[in-house]
Amino acid sequence: MALSKTISAIILASCVLFGGLIGLVLYSSIELILLIILVLLLFGVGIIKLLSIWLRSDVFKIIGGVFGTLIGLILAMILTWNLSSVLENPEIASLLTGLLTIVFALAGLQLGSSKTREFREKIGKQDSNTNKIVGVLDTSVIIDGRIADICETGFLDGDLIIPQFVLQELQVIADSGESTKRTRGRRGLDILNKMKKQAFVKIIISDSDYPSIKEVDQKLIQMAKEVGCSIITNDFNLNKVAEVHSIQVLNINQLANALKPIVLPGETMKVQVIKEGKEPGQGIAYLDDGTMVVIDNGKIFMGKNIDATVTSVLQTTAGRMIFATFKTA
Repeated sequence: MALSKTISAIILASCVLFGGLIGLVLYSSIELILLIILVLLLFGVGIIKLLSIWLRSDVFKIIGGVFGTLIGLILAMILTWNLSSVLENPEIASLLTGLLTIVFALAGLQLGSSKTREFREKIGKQDSNTNKIVGVLDTSVIIDGRIADICETGFLDGDLIIPQFVLQELQVIADSGESTKRTRGRRGLDILNKMKKQAFVKIIISDSDYPSIKEVDQKLIQMAKEVGCSIITNDFNLNKVAEVHSIQVLNINQLANALKPIVLPGETMKVQVIKEGKEPGQGIAYLDDGTMVVIDNGKIFMGKNIDATVTSVLQTTAGRMIFATFKTA
C-alpha cells in the first residue's frame, strides 16, 4: 500500500501554509518567512517519506515503533525535568534537552520496531502449548489434494495455517481463462472446503501480509520464520529455498516416496508392458503407486502381463525408477 498523491499534496500544502502563517506572525522579513516555509516544506517531505516506509511495513512493527517512541519520550522527559535548574546557561539546557529527546525517541523507535518479531515469537511459543501449529500450506499442496487425505487419517493433529495471499493466488488460478488452470484452482478450493470439515485439524486463515515482498514463496518463508512453524509444500524450488533459510519443510512428494514398498534386486513382480522405452528394445510398465518400471528387452511384450525380475532401483528427488528384466522360466 502506497501513500496517495492527494495525501502527499495536502501534507506539503499544509506545511507551506503553516510556515507562511508562522513567518508572518514572528517576522516581517520576506527572507525569514521564506526560510521558515522552506524548513517546514522539508519537514513535510520527511513526514511523507516516513509514512511511505511505515505503510510498507508490518502493522506489528508500526505498533512496536510507536510504543517504543512513546517510552523514549517519557524517559527523555524524566531525565531532562530539572535540567534547566542544574545548568546555568538556559540555551545549553534547551539544546541538551532537545538532543536527548531526539536520541531517546529514535532509540525507542528502533528498539520497538526491531523487538516486535521477538515478542511475537514468544507469544507464538506460549500459544503453541495449547494449540499446536503443524505448518503453513502453500498453493501447490492444496491443489495436489493429498494433504486432505493425510489429515483425514489423523497423522496430522493440530492447526494448519493458510495465508490470505495463498487464497488470493488460488482464486486467481480458479478464475483463469485457461481451462486446465481453472480446473486446478477450483479443485484446490474444493479441497479446502473438505479440510475445514475434518475433525483432526483446524484451518486458520491468516490475514498477515508483507506488502514489501512481491513473491508468494518469499512471503511464505517470512511467515514461517515469524510463526516458527514448517512449510507444507510439493514445490521442489520452495523446498530448497526454505532449507537455505533453515526452515523445516514437510514435502508431500517425499512422504509419498518414503511410503512406497521397498523393492530389492532379485525380487519378481508381475507388470503389464504398456509402451516402448527410450532405449532400443526397452519396455515401460508402471506399478499401482505410479512407479516406472523399465524392462530390458521388454518391447516385444507390449500389451502383455509378464513376470519381471528387478535388477536395480534408482532413487531420485523426483521419485523412484525400477530397472528389471524379463524372467525366464
